[in-house]
Amino acid sequence: MGIINYSKTFSTTNLECEGSFQINLALAAGTDIRSGPADIVLLIDRSGDMSGAPIANIKNGANALIDAIAEATDGTESGQIGYGSRISIVSFAGSATTDTELITDVSELKEAVNNIQIAAGTNVAAGFTMANEVLQSATNTKIIVLFTNGLYSSGGNASNITAQLRAAGTTIFVFGLSAGEGINETAIANWASKPSSAFVNIEQDGSGFADFFDSITGNLQNVGATNITITDTVSPCFRITGTSMPTQGQARLLDNNTVQWTIEDLGTDAIEGVELTFTVESLGTCTGELQPNQSTVYTDTEDNVVDFPSPTLAVDCTEVVIPEGCPEPIALAVDGCQDTVELDAGNLVIDSLGCIASLDVTLQDVCPNKRVALAVILTEVDEDGTEYNRGMKTMVIPAHTREFCTDVTVRCIKFVLPASLSVAEDDAPCAARNFNARFLANYIDSGFTCCSDNDDV
Repeated sequence: MGIINYSKTFSTTNLECEGSFQINLALAAGTDIRSGPADIVLLIDRSGDMSGAPIANIKNGANALIDAIAEATDGTESGQIGYGSRISIVSFAGSATTDTELITDVSELKEAVNNIQIAAGTNVAAGFTMANEVLQSATNTKIIVLFTNGLYSSGGNASNITAQLRAAGTTIFVFGLSAGEGINETAIANWASKPSSAFVNIEQDGSGFADFFDSITGNLQNVGATNITITDTVSPCFRITGTSMPTQGQARLLDNNTVQWTIEDLGTDAIEGVELTFTVESLGTCTGELQPNQSTVYTDTEDNVVDFPSPTLAVDCTEVVIPEGCPEPIALAVDGCQDTVELDAGNLVIDSLGCIASLDVTLQDVCPNKRVALAVILTEVDEDGTEYNRGMKTMVIPAHTREFCTDVTVRCIKFVLPASLSVAEDDAPCAARNFNARFLANYIDSGFTCCSDNDDV
């Protein structure tokens, strides 16, 4: 089956300025459906919550999945699912019904899906119980694909029956959508196979289900996936601060913005899922509805198609923070077998002891799309109040793109203050020193243009 599910999710949808959150990447894969046929129950929630667009989107998704399996197992427009695989349609509201047994006729399956009608009540446990009864006659790999919002009104939360199904070797995928009173993601994760992130796919309204199943059609003929490499890069507004151990394979940070996950093989013997979680921090330089991921690139030997989504995250920065850049590092390479390393770091002379002053300043009510010229003047003050110049810095503060004027903080403006320049009366190495800092700022971009000689008076 190759890659049969994939997802990217965030631990939150709202983040405070300079806050942290987790990104989860997950994959599920299985063997070639032609050499390893499957008996699949499409379990469809037809409760009142699903009325209108939700049930229409579920039906479109279910029909797309039927087409994908038919194409992968047959390769012709014969209208039959081939190579021994079969599909059943089971639906539920207050009770569950078997709309078709395990069959191969595509038209009959689609007709059963299209004829599903909304009814009162929601008994998810009854739906799983009915799906289990259908699979009692199964001779192939057993799979349940559930479409629901995870809410239920009777029968309990189905944890016991799903645990029994998983223990008996049934794989459970859940395609969740928000409908009616919302979505119960906790219940959905509890019902799915483990790790749940690899077997759960959540859409806001289910409108993307059909496109998702279309995208994996070509994967279903692959014998799993080997030599997987996933390279995920976050945007310059964020940085990666750490990564957990993936459930399979290895993950490493290539730099502050890129993590790479490699997996030798996945799903080559049976259906299995994997996940990786890494932590990302907002730098405070961007605000609003943002896409934290700049790109996610997937490759494997079998050319499975995996197009990870790019969710958005609302970042609330009451001020825009722009740090002064740090000095450029000097590269140093160490051979694994070397005991010592010698490096010429260049002409950096340390004349005396001293300190580094690091200043922050907030420019208030900076309007959007306007650069600011900033000057910082630092003086040292002796006991008589006389000032001595210690340095001046000028810099251009980039324009921000918020829709309204906002405060912009410039951080870590650094001054080197050698001890030999101290004017403190006490000449001890750690004597207290007093300084004054002055700040000058003005807009660079004003929109003003001079009148030319040709302008009308």
